[in-house]
Amino acid sequence: MQISEKYNPQETEQKWYNYWLENKYFHSEPNEKPPYTVVIPPPNVTGILHMGHMLNNTIQDVLIRRARMQGFNACWVPGTDHASIATEAKVVAKLKSEEVNKSDITREEFLKHAWDWTDKYGGTILEQLKKLGCSCDWDRTRFTMEPKLSQQVIKSFVDLYNKGLIYRGYRMVNWDPEAKTNISDEEVIFKEQNGKLYFLKYKIEGSEEFLSVATTRPETIFGDTAVCINPKDERYAHLKGKKVIVPIVNRVIPIIEDEYVDIEFGTGALKITPAHDINDYEIGQKHNLQMIDALDDDGNLNEHGLHYAGKNRFDVRKQITKELEEKDLLLKAEDYVNKVGTSERTGAVIEPKVSVQWFLKMSEIAKPALDVVMDDEVKFYPEKFKNTYKHWMENIRDWNISRQLWWGQQIPAYYYGDGENDFVVAESIEEALELAKQKSQISNLQISNLRQDEDALDTWFSSWLWPMSVFDGLLDPENKDINYYYPTSDLVTGPDIIFFWVARMIMAGLEYRKEVPFKNVYFTGIVRDKQRRKMSKSLGNSPDPLELMDKYGADGVRVGILLSSAAGNDLLFDEDLMLQGRNFMTKIWSAFRLINMWNHEDKPANSTEIQAIEWFENKLNKTIIEINDQFEKFRISDALHLIYKLIWDDFCGWYLEAIKPNYGEGISKEVYNKTVALFEELMKLVHPFLPFQSEEIWQLISDRNIEDALIIAQQKKAEAFNEDIIKNFETASEVISGVRNYRQTKGISPREVAEIYTNASEFANESVIKKLANVSEIHFGTKTDKPSFTFLVGATEISIPLSENLDLGEEKAKTEEELKYLKGFLISVDKKLSNEKFVANAKPEIVEVERKKQQDALDKIAILEEKLKTL
Repeated sequence: MQISEKYNPQETEQKWYNYWLENKYFHSEPNEKPPYTVVIPPPNVTGILHMGHMLNNTIQDVLIRRARMQGFNACWVPGTDHASIATEAKVVAKLKSEEVNKSDITREEFLKHAWDWTDKYGGTILEQLKKLGCSCDWDRTRFTMEPKLSQQVIKSFVDLYNKGLIYRGYRMVNWDPEAKTNISDEEVIFKEQNGKLYFLKYKIEGSEEFLSVATTRPETIFGDTAVCINPKDERYAHLKGKKVIVPIVNRVIPIIEDEYVDIEFGTGALKITPAHDINDYEIGQKHNLQMIDALDDDGNLNEHGLHYAGKNRFDVRKQITKELEEKDLLLKAEDYVNKVGTSERTGAVIEPKVSVQWFLKMSEIAKPALDVVMDDEVKFYPEKFKNTYKHWMENIRDWNISRQLWWGQQIPAYYYGDGENDFVVAESIEEALELAKQKSQISNLQISNLRQDEDALDTWFSSWLWPMSVFDGLLDPENKDINYYYPTSDLVTGPDIIFFWVARMIMAGLEYRKEVPFKNVYFTGIVRDKQRRKMSKSLGNSPDPLELMDKYGADGVRVGILLSSAAGNDLLFDEDLMLQGRNFMTKIWSAFRLINMWNHEDKPANSTEIQAIEWFENKLNKTIIEINDQFEKFRISDALHLIYKLIWDDFCGWYLEAIKPNYGEGISKEVYNKTVALFEELMKLVHPFLPFQSEEIWQLISDRNIEDALIIAQQKKAEAFNEDIIKNFETASEVISGVRNYRQTKGISPREVAEIYTNASEFANESVIKKLANVSEIHFGTKTDKPSFTFLVGATEISIPLSENLDLGEEKAKTEEELKYLKGFLISVDKKLSNEKFVANAKPEIVEVERKKQQDALDKIAILEEKLKTL
């Protein structure tokens, strides 16, 4: 068979992906096998593949492909998230470019544009995942806004409302002026920003005296309704019960007392703006203060902002500072660093805003979800994230689930009057009408009298149902898919959505199925650049995954990214890793070509071949056990390292060298067939990581039917192994390396035959040593008087008589120099070990290391002194 000299990813990847798709290898239906189920963390429908996706989905594909090859019915459910804020922002921007404002069109018209956008761009990321080799069951692709999934979201809202867990309340929320919606506490990112602390003068009513009040946000003075002092602050005892005048606004407001005020911060006097700060809101509620909202939804001052009305909040901050200075109402301004809440999605600075919103009570459903993680019913990898989870779950707040958006599931609340409670909640408007008639006692109500709530539900309120809703588990709780595939097996995700998604899925699973949604959660690290910066489009430090795959092949990129992605630790991206991945593929291809080139002959295996086969079979069994152990611990990078070493070092570096026929000779058919069988086992092991290349080799190495494809071949089960056989071969490999090192350091040709003397009585792999070290004779239990190169393998001494081509005078000088260095080194170690304080206080293992250094030095000195005598 003619095998091309180089492996070409571009020629093979699409070919095998199409083959896998055509033969439905990715598709799963319930059967008698045990299920292994993974649901994809649904990427944003309008998203494109980035490095984080590539890491996360490569890991999922490795797990799925491995499960498929271990006898499981593997099902990987793909899909996308409608991503309300992100998608709506893109649609609004597109409309703006066409000179259309969202406010000028109806909801129905806007949703048509949103669906058009989704249909146009929605499949991009899933197509890109195919290029990576992801073996998702594409027949099961779901979308969080498709009718059946939306139906389940609405069903769960109605159910939770009827259970008393969802309520409508007038609360302070986090307002994103750019997205024009409120967002949950978890979507607020606090960032340190350099700003100013302004000290304003609030004149005491009827007096020339003023009270100094510090604020970072002078533009909010238009909403001030009180100034608060600590009742224990003696500096302000004389001001109790008095009033002050708000600068510029000239509104008279009371001085109130509350122990909330920190006497040490600023001036100890706090301006209270209940509509623009969560803590001020709480104080305002407590003291029955008026609430004045001075900002509109765009973050501009409204009519309460007087002559600043219509201007942006940050522009007003600059302008009002000048006006305060001009009117002698600004005492001073100091540089100040504070943490400012920003929107995770848009980056806009959040404005606290009071409005009517929908909330889900969390305390009741959080407790069971905390217990299952603490009791390891759901296991976290790495385990350190249990503490993060515990802290959040124990301090959980009610979840604000309404969003002032149109793209999303519309809240199924229907209003029939203007009263605060003149509404009903139902799955359809027809059901709502019947409920409204009962509640209002108005029998002639019509559908036209009902008005559905304008808000949409938070995107996470749909994706928290994902492990169930993808199998229609809320529509038909007893269907065969949900009962077979749920609970799912493993979840692979980032720690940044542990609260948004992981915790909430656990809550939903326990609420609706009385079962956890998955058994294990593997948290990937964040992909960072060499400067440890998170990769992002804005920084321009993120390579294009598609370009990387074009350059190194999908397999090369998969291996490269996994070689350095230890569970839960951030991955420092280095393109050299992709090169390492490609080099690994080149090594495998070269091994395949080498085996394929050998002629097979009818002859028995020789002792070297028998020893090599016996060793590699045992090494393979031992490594399979180690790989399984690493997978159980979700140490996928470590599992890959084991496979990498097994193929590169053990198979290519030692096994193939040991069995390789001499020039012009053929190989025994028996050994050839055994080698092919072993190579096939390696292809099975490496397939989850290198799916394309391994399938190409598998199909070339032998004639295969559709039922014989590598993707569904079963990996070798772990078997017992003989540690002694492995250790004996390792001893032989160290002897061989020592002889090779002798030739290399002395500039002697590898072709020059050597003989060796040793104090060992035998070597189990004598014929392997002779072949690979090019040794003519091994003299066991014998010393030589000839000038020699000597080294140790454990306690075994190996001596090689020096080549006649060597300059003995130069060798003697080198030996004396090495001896001098070792004796100096030994003095330093002896000095440390004779220091009683060091021996008494150092850890026992550190003292042991020093003792080993001492013994090694003594052994080497003895060998060198013996060598000098012969020289």
